[in-house]
Amino acid sequence: MKNFDVLIIGAGPAGIFTALEMLKKGSKKRIAIVEKGKAIENRSCPKSKTKKCMNCKPYCHITTGFSGAGAFSDGKLSLSCEVGGDLPSLIGEELAQETIGYTDNIYLEFGADEKIEGLDKIEETKDIRRRAIQANLKLVDCPIRHLGTEKAQIIYQSIENYLKDHGVEIYFNMVCHDLVMEDGACKGAVVRNLASHQEEEAFYAGHTVVAAGRKGADWLERLCGQHGILHMPGTVDIGVRVEVRNEIMEYVNNVLYESKLIGYPLPFKDKVRTFCQNPGGFVSQENYDNNLAVVNGHSYKDLKSQNTNLAILCSHNFTEPFNQPIAYAQKIGELTNMLGSGNILVQRYGDILGGKRTWQKELSRSNVKPTLPDAVAGDITAAMPYRAMTNIINFIQAVDHVVPGFASNETLLYSPELKFYSNRVKMTPEFDTNIKGLHCLGDSSGWTRGLMMASAMGVLMGRRLV
Repeated sequence: MKNFDVLIIGAGPAGIFTALEMLKKGSKKRIAIVEKGKAIENRSCPKSKTKKCMNCKPYCHITTGFSGAGAFSDGKLSLSCEVGGDLPSLIGEELAQETIGYTDNIYLEFGADEKIEGLDKIEETKDIRRRAIQANLKLVDCPIRHLGTEKAQIIYQSIENYLKDHGVEIYFNMVCHDLVMEDGACKGAVVRNLASHQEEEAFYAGHTVVAAGRKGADWLERLCGQHGILHMPGTVDIGVRVEVRNEIMEYVNNVLYESKLIGYPLPFKDKVRTFCQNPGGFVSQENYDNNLAVVNGHSYKDLKSQNTNLAILCSHNFTEPFNQPIAYAQKIGELTNMLGSGNILVQRYGDILGGKRTWQKELSRSNVKPTLPDAVAGDITAAMPYRAMTNIINFIQAVDHVVPGFASNETLLYSPELKFYSNRVKMTPEFDTNIKGLHCLGDSSGWTRGLMMASAMGVLMGRRLV
C-alpha cells in the first residue's frame, strides 16, 4: 500500500502541469503520477519503418505515454481562450486567458519556439475574414505557437526530467482500474502494473486527480456511472480529415498558419468547424484500446510534405434519455474500419459528389498524393451518417469561397476522424466534484480540448493543491 498527498491519473498535459505548478509554488507534498504508457524516451511508433500500422499491444504508443497524444501530435498551442473547449464558462474568460499566458511562458522556459503564428499580417487576415463572412463562416482569431511533432517530444522530455528531479514519483506501465471509495469519498485508486502483471494494489491519496485525456474518456464515463459522479451528456465530434496540395492553402498558411473556421450550414444548422490544420503536414493513424483506428494529422518543424491537412468536425450534442455519445461515435468508427478492413478509409471529394467509391488507381493519377500510405481507397459515405455527411459537404463548399480550390474533385477525405470528450463532469470552479477528494481535468473531464487549455487547467489545479 502506498500513500501520497496527491495522486494524478494520467501523464498528459493536464496531469503534468498540475504537478509542475505545485513544484513551482514550492509544494513539499508527496506527488505521484500513474501512467498507462511509457516514459517519453521509450515511446516509438514502428510505422516509420514498417510503413503500415502494426496495431501495437497493449496500447498505441502515439496516444499513450508521458505527455499523452500531445508528444506525437502536431504540437500546436492555441493562445486564445476562445479555442480549446468550455473551460472559460466554468472559471471565467479573464482567468482562462490569464492562465493561458502564464502556461505559455512555462512552455517557453522548456524550449518552445518563440515565434507566434498569425499576429503580424493584419490586412491579409482582414481579407480572409471578409471572404469568410461572405461564405457565412466565422474566422476565429487565435495566435498559434507551433512546437512541432519532433520538438514537442524534446520539450516534454525536459518536463519529465524536471518532475523526476524534483521528487515527483511517476509510475509507468501502470493502469488504473477503479477508484478507492470510502464513506462516499475518494481515497485513491486501484492500479496494476502492465509490465509485471502484478496483482492490483491500492494507491491512497488525500486528493485524486483524474486527467486521463481523450484516450480515457470512455473509462471515466464508466466510473461516473459506477460511483455516482455527477455529469451531463457531453459533445462528440464526428468528421473527416481533409488533405489538399499546399498550393491550395498557401495564402492562408502564410497568413494564419491555422485558419479556424466555424459554420452552421443548411439544412441542419449544426456547428461545423475546422481543427488541427497542418501546413506541409502528414495524415496519421491512431489506435484505441478497442482496436478502433481513427485518423489524425501532425506537422514537423523541419520535415515537410507537399500537402496540408486539417479536420472538419461536426459537433453532436445529445439530450435525455440518451447518455452514450462516446459509444455512438465509436460505432461509426467501427463501421468505417470494417469497410477498410481495419484501416483508415480515403475518398476523393469529387467521387463523393458523383456517388461512387474511389479506387486506388484513381488516387495514383491525382495531384494530391495521400501522406497516409496505408489508407484504403473506398467509400466513406457508406458509414458516415447522412446528417454528418451533408454538413461536411456543405461546409467544404463554403470553405471553397475562402480558399478557392478547396472543394476540388481531387481533395481527399479520410475517415473516421473522431474526437471523444467524456460526458462533462459537474464541478465547481475549483474543480471539486460531488465526490470529496476527487477532481477531474483535461479532455477526459469534458471541459477542455487540446494541449494548451488542458495544460492551463492543470496549472489552476496545481495552485489549488499546493
